[in-house]
Amino acid sequence: MFYREAGQFKTSYQDDQAIFPILQDKVAVLALVAFAYVIPFFANEYWLQAILIQFLVFALAAIGLNLLMGYAGQVSLGTGAFMAVGGYACYKLTTNIEGMNVIVAILLSGGITAAVGILFGLPSLRIKGFYLAVATLAAQFFILWLFNKVGWFVNDNPSGTVTAPPREVFGVLVSGAQATPEARYWTCLTFLVIFAWIATNLVRGRIGRSWMAIRDMDIAAEIIGIRPLRTKLTAFAISSFYCGVAGALMVFCWLGSVETEAFDLFNVSFPVLFMIIIGGLGSIGGSILGAAFIVLMPIFLVNFPPMIGIDIATDFQKHIEEIIFGALIIFFLIVEPEGFARLWQILREKLRTWPFPY
Repeated sequence: MFYREAGQFKTSYQDDQAIFPILQDKVAVLALVAFAYVIPFFANEYWLQAILIQFLVFALAAIGLNLLMGYAGQVSLGTGAFMAVGGYACYKLTTNIEGMNVIVAILLSGGITAAVGILFGLPSLRIKGFYLAVATLAAQFFILWLFNKVGWFVNDNPSGTVTAPPREVFGVLVSGAQATPEARYWTCLTFLVIFAWIATNLVRGRIGRSWMAIRDMDIAAEIIGIRPLRTKLTAFAISSFYCGVAGALMVFCWLGSVETEAFDLFNVSFPVLFMIIIGGLGSIGGSILGAAFIVLMPIFLVNFPPMIGIDIATDFQKHIEEIIFGALIIFFLIVEPEGFARLWQILREKLRTWPFPY
């Protein structure tokens, strides 16, 4: 079978602890990334702007939330609010600082969001579980209310709308009305690839092990020398940084012009939560798989029934979508809490021993 590691010898600890210890995995991931970069050459504008860029933005946000919930065990329902902070911060930076590079602005927006995340992560030092979820839910409502009521955040625009100004990267327009979908797509894809790689290394190091120790048993973790204060706030900061970058990309590379309703509980926070539940808690790859499923499922429900001769009303399609999402969440919570990531892991293990019994 092609998926075997026979003959691949590890001669150092670095080789043994590599992200992809099997050569086939490394080749497959590199091939997948290369394929993702050539998609714009044969995909139309609708697929790029309405589907693929949306998927990339939500995948980055899902990775950020998974770092907090899946690895650190801290519940959060304020993902939409943190993405809003990143989007509005990037808007303020690019419109108020002349000549600000958009990449620098996006990264600074992530840093601002990290500071806000630390502020709303302080309750995690005293409360956990459902009560922490309520505390982060308060952040969701307060931050969006603040952006609605304080005109400074939208440069006193009477409509309350923020519009991404045109900005270039290496001479290529990546934001604004004239930016091509290809440039927007490549920008979002590059951010996702780099930050997914950083997150994968992060959770395998000292910080990630500290998060998982706090998640599994915080009292025992404190006894062996892990500081809950620093560990939990670090998780909130890094998670919020990822969500802030995703929010900035959502404004500048996907929607272009947004209001606060675009970041509300039902449009962002709950879908991102569903992504990591379905994709797999505690898995970077699972976050990406969950985002792909949540984004592509509505497209499938719209296009597949007519292909087989079944006409379904639009409102009924929406109801079916919600039923499927709810059923899958219940299924994965009961049958396979680790989601698609665990199913993929089981498939890989079977392939490694095929055709022998497992």
